[in-house]
Amino acid sequence: MRLHTLKPRPGSRHRRKRLGQGESSGLGKTSGRGGKGQSARSGSSIRVGFEGGQMPLIRRIPKRGFNNARHTIRYVPVNLEALNRFDANSVVDAEAIKKAGLASGPVKLIKILGNGELKQKLTVRAHAFSAAAKTKIEGAGGTCEVIAAAAATKEK
Repeated sequence: MRLHTLKPRPGSRHRRKRLGQGESSGLGKTSGRGGKGQSARSGSSIRVGFEGGQMPLIRRIPKRGFNNARHTIRYVPVNLEALNRFDANSVVDAEAIKKAGLASGPVKLIKILGNGELKQKLTVRAHAFSAAAKTKIEGAGGTCEVIAAAAATKEK
């Protein structure tokens, strides 16, 4: 392969639209701008949501009421089945879960859910546990330790 033999992938490059090249081209006369009006003029650009001076819809709709989404605490779910990859009698905390790739992205709070079975004894430290997860971890001889979530929620 040489530099002079390189070609773009088929279909990646398009011909530019040649506007105003006669009626039969399909883009003659008004050049794809329709009839008259503001959008047909040169230099025209209308911002998104502009309704020609009429009060825009986003401003007409009342903005009252309580939105609970602002105050929810979002957890990254981790199932019990996934914790079987850790060695027996080890301490599984938020850092260990992140390093194992079980919780990726900007992870703040981790909740352990009870899907699957835990096969070894673990000390699990997380921000929250489901009731099923707690009973299964303690049933396997492990312990559940709740990390204080106050510091992590303030970062939101």
